[in-house]
Amino acid sequence: MKIYIMRHGQAGLYANSDAERELTGTGRQQSADMADWLSAIEPTLDCVLHSPYIRAAQTWDVIGNFFTVNKVEVCEDITPYGDAEFIADYVKALVAQHNHETILLVSHLPVVSYLTSAMTAGKHMPAFATSAIACLEMNGNDCHLKWLETPASIK
Repeated sequence: MKIYIMRHGQAGLYANSDAERELTGTGRQQSADMADWLSAIEPTLDCVLHSPYIRAAQTWDVIGNFFTVNKVEVCEDITPYGDAEFIADYVKALVAQHNHETILLVSHLPVVSYLTSAMTAGKHMPAFATSAIACLEMNGNDCHLKWLETPASIK
């Protein structure tokens, strides 16, 4: 089973609140580039979870057409300061209950790094560039970081 963790695309700095920050043109393009690259490897996703913050929802809007997707869910828990252990447990429950083979989460720093650490039992806590995607492989209770790619690394 594979879990893909993606940080949203580059966003503008100014908005009425952090939750209302929107993607820049660069953020849209880099997210599309990453989705084009990932969809060549993984064209079908069983489940997508994305943050309700505008920049994460917009990232999903940009990348969603690159994949065949069975289920999309706005997840209130995967905001920047969400509880990584809770999110990890939720993802594991989705796998167990629905037999999902591929899950994509679109979220934010710092929770994407903390979630990677929680899923890999503290073995990895990578820094995520905007639009970066990490691939975690899960076999039973064992989960490891397979790769982390950025818009610059796929060129």
